[in-house]
Amino acid sequence: MKKQNSSVFITGAQSGTGYGIAEHFAKKGFDVFITSRSGTDAEMAAKKLADTYKIFAKGYECNIRNEQQVIDIFNDIDKTGRFVETLILNAANMGFYPENPAAGQDFFTVPVEDFREVFETNLAWNFTIIRQAAVRMRENGGGSVVFISSNTAYRAIPNRAAYSASKGGINSLSKALAVDLGQYGIRCNVVLPGTIKTERWVQMGNKQIVNGTLTPIGDISDFEDIANACFFLGTDLSKNITGTELIVDGGMSCQLYPQILNELKIKAQE
Repeated sequence: MKKQNSSVFITGAQSGTGYGIAEHFAKKGFDVFITSRSGTDAEMAAKKLADTYKIFAKGYECNIRNEQQVIDIFNDIDKTGRFVETLILNAANMGFYPENPAAGQDFFTVPVEDFREVFETNLAWNFTIIRQAAVRMRENGGGSVVFISSNTAYRAIPNRAAYSASKGGINSLSKALAVDLGQYGIRCNVVLPGTIKTERWVQMGNKQIVNGTLTPIGDISDFEDIANACFFLGTDLSKNITGTELIVDGGMSCQLYPQILNELKIKAQE
């Protein structure tokens, strides 16, 4: 499965879902490069991966609106003699404010700059990273790009217009790049999670929007669920798959409405 000096590059992997994905690849023997808005956090997470799984790992600070920083990162990776065979775009602007995630962004009051930044992070910034990775993939006979999108690209939730629209853009961008880059052996696919058991989700407590009571399978995703999907699409396990989407949401998006609504309706009528 793993080629000589192959590696995975994962954005936003200092903690949470991104770190879970990085850990999964590290367990499989891949060298790992990760980014974070905090260079210190990225370096600490990379060291933990390297020490635990005895692989090469390195962390980088990476910020939006800084294409030169992205270029410098990939030039530095080149100096290690390693090739980013798999690129996973996990980092995202979630389209809400940390002090009250459940509130999202109100349509009538959200500053245009805040709305715009969601798209800059989730689309334009990803584009700059993909281009640097794709240059190397083209020279080395191919590779795999995996976007982390969201089931809210198809099923909107309140006050998250920028987030939902940007994730829909990711789905379209992936298909476009599958066509443009396929001739170079570069595959582009999307993982669409539903709600994930992140630390933020746990802290929301009774303000949680979605939990296992709403999904057909009776549960939501953990980090391993998303990591498994990324590993499948990011490696030769899916060597003839490109331009597609893999939904990992416990069946949330396949239903017309959650079954619990029927139960609540019956109780209300009693």
